[in-house]
Amino acid sequence: MAYSVNISIEAPIENQIQEISYDGQEIYQAPLTLSENLAKIAQKIDFSKTNGDEINKEQLESSEKNEEDQKDSASFQSSLWPWDSIRNKLRNALTEVCVLADVLAIAKEKNYMVLDPVPQESVEIKPMMQVYARKKALTGAGNLIIHGAQRLQNSQAELAKNRSTPDFHIELLRLRQNWRLKKVANSIIGDLSYRTAGSKYTQTGMFEVTKAEDEERSSNSPPASPNTGSSTSGQPHGLSNSKASALRVTIPSELQGVAYIEVLCQKDQEDLCSANISLLNSSANSSSTDMHWQQKLEAAQNVLFCKELFSQLAREAVHLRAPIPHMVVGNQIMATVLPGIQLIIGLCHSTGNDKKPTAPPPHKSDHDHVLEHSLHQLLREVHHKNTHHPLPHPSSGPLGPSKRRCLAGPTAADRYELLEMAKSQTLLEQIIQQAQHFFMRLRTEYVLDTIAKEVKDPLIVSHWNALNSPTQSCVKINILTHGYDSVCRTSLVVHVGEKSLKCVCRDGRVMHMSYEPQELRDLIFCQIYQHQITAVQALAKCMGWQFLANSSHLGVGSVEPLGNASSCILASPIGDRMIAVRCEPQTGVQVSIAHSPRKDFFPGQLVRERKWENLGGSFKEVRWDKMEGKNFLNKMELLMASLTSS
Repeated sequence: MAYSVNISIEAPIENQIQEISYDGQEIYQAPLTLSENLAKIAQKIDFSKTNGDEINKEQLESSEKNEEDQKDSASFQSSLWPWDSIRNKLRNALTEVCVLADVLAIAKEKNYMVLDPVPQESVEIKPMMQVYARKKALTGAGNLIIHGAQRLQNSQAELAKNRSTPDFHIELLRLRQNWRLKKVANSIIGDLSYRTAGSKYTQTGMFEVTKAEDEERSSNSPPASPNTGSSTSGQPHGLSNSKASALRVTIPSELQGVAYIEVLCQKDQEDLCSANISLLNSSANSSSTDMHWQQKLEAAQNVLFCKELFSQLAREAVHLRAPIPHMVVGNQIMATVLPGIQLIIGLCHSTGNDKKPTAPPPHKSDHDHVLEHSLHQLLREVHHKNTHHPLPHPSSGPLGPSKRRCLAGPTAADRYELLEMAKSQTLLEQIIQQAQHFFMRLRTEYVLDTIAKEVKDPLIVSHWNALNSPTQSCVKINILTHGYDSVCRTSLVVHVGEKSLKCVCRDGRVMHMSYEPQELRDLIFCQIYQHQITAVQALAKCMGWQFLANSSHLGVGSVEPLGNASSCILASPIGDRMIAVRCEPQTGVQVSIAHSPRKDFFPGQLVRERKWENLGGSFKEVRWDKMEGKNFLNKMELLMASLTSS
């Protein structure tokens, strides 16, 4: 078994003993400083030695080392300056280097044969002259290039004048700038579809591009009439018909003609299935064969877009479950927006191949261009989202779930949140919601305008918010009296949604209403009469009258069919007159006054004290229609003033 034993080791004495005292204490010599130690080591360097000397004197090295060790202490103590020998050696080395430098300088500079060039006078260089010279040179080069370009342009212009059709390759280049083309066998095929944007429509949208000159040579028939487009311009608008196009674009019959989406809103089952929207005026397409290829392709792509949009809406109408099922009949989709209101979406397409000219469809006043534009925008938004995914996304490979679904695990999302993430509105649902909001907005505007015409006192001012969403809008309603708008003003905000209304009153109350316009009408009337009571109280403070009591829901009197009656009681500054005001949504405004002391007080055996005569008398109704004044508050102001003075 091994044991660990601690052994103490004493450091050796490196310094020499200088003196030993009588008590046995040893006094050591002080160690050398860093500078002294460096000087001691430097003394051992012999700069006069060479490699040959070292080889020849290898036998004397041991003896010299011994002698140097013995002389180190003596030289160190005898030398006045320890660097004296080093300085002498460095000085000798510097002298030798200087001599070597002088020898090299003499050998380099002073030669026996020197061929120096003849000195010439220095020419004064002017910078502006150099600038002018360069400018002149650039001008000459530019003129030469411009002259060559003009000659090329003139030659091209002469060729264009002599040629009946423009250059095929230039036309093809302009076609490739705006449309997708590919070469299949010996023909050029283009694509009009939206497959790159994730389109699910089955129509291929292929068109063929051929050279017009080859067709004319191969055919024995006379040349066709000149096209409406110009060969030198790739724009469809403003094209001259003096030259024919070098391209011939062949479009499938399914994409020929003109197509658009028509949205109709009908009420009370008015001609739902007999709306003639499937035909257009054939005269508009009589010259379809003479169209420029740019116009022809744009029309074909518009037909393809409208067909894809209608196909998407029809597929959604079949799969959606609604309280009233949607109907798809031919080229029409019928959906119920609100009770008694139907939304009809139709695809109008005319190929122009009809043998007999048909009359254009009758003009419909409820033709909604805004909803048609919204339908186009919705489908384009779907295409944009399919091609522009939010970052970060993989540069290649299929795209995975959304960012919210990727974080569903770490954030511990429950089943309800996962279902909400998976929900998405279809195009048909979005356009139906926009149509519902459109009708709710119309109904709200009609109710407010009707009440503003019926009620002259007080005034009703509506301010519609200019910045609204397709399914949400807001209107602020101000109720005020002319001439007294600074005394009292009642404000309320109505939020118009898809199937409901939300009203935020002045006192902070929030009321929700359905799509029935009568509910909004009742609310506005209740707010009008509450405004009258509030305005009377504010006017009484300005006139110095005292406010005694008020009630927004008065329980005295007949029951109102709409809302509740509200009232207030006011007293004159000295308390001898009182005014009672009662506002009812159905009856209107009633005003009564009472005098104090009572004029009909007669003391009897039971009541003998005269103090009871100071009680107010019975209220007498004022014939309000005979009062002078512009409006209700003006009449109240005159009544208070007359009662105060009397």
